[in-house]
Amino acid sequence: MKTPPNFTLSSTVLDAPDARELATFYQGLFGWPAEEDEPDWVRLVPPGGGAGLSFQSEPRFVRPRWPSTAEEQQMMLHVDIQVDDLPAAVTRATALGATLADVQPQDDVRVLFDPAGHPFCLFVRP
Repeated sequence: MKTPPNFTLSSTVLDAPDARELATFYQGLFGWPAEEDEPDWVRLVPPGGGAGLSFQSEPRFVRPRWPSTAEEQQMMLHVDIQVDDLPAAVTRATALGATLADVQPQDDVRVLFDPAGHPFCLFVRP
């Protein structure tokens, strides 16, 4: 039997009206350097290695809706981010341009929207 090819997750790509603007937000959260920085494409990588986050400009981008409704663009994915201090992380994220979602389904998780409208969750692992 032939050995299957090796698969390694390189990056998760988020579309946005402006790739650089959204990359700047996430760079502020994570502190990761940009490995690639082009007008419509930016790739951030964690200093210790591993999968990064990439951002691609999409002129037809439609902000997702969360919680979802039948009439609007649904959330296709969200990013979970573990933090060590939830209130401080929310304060930092909102100072960088995130907005807190009106609906918060869990006490130990905060749902926010990045500047392009992608939902992401901040949480503290017990």
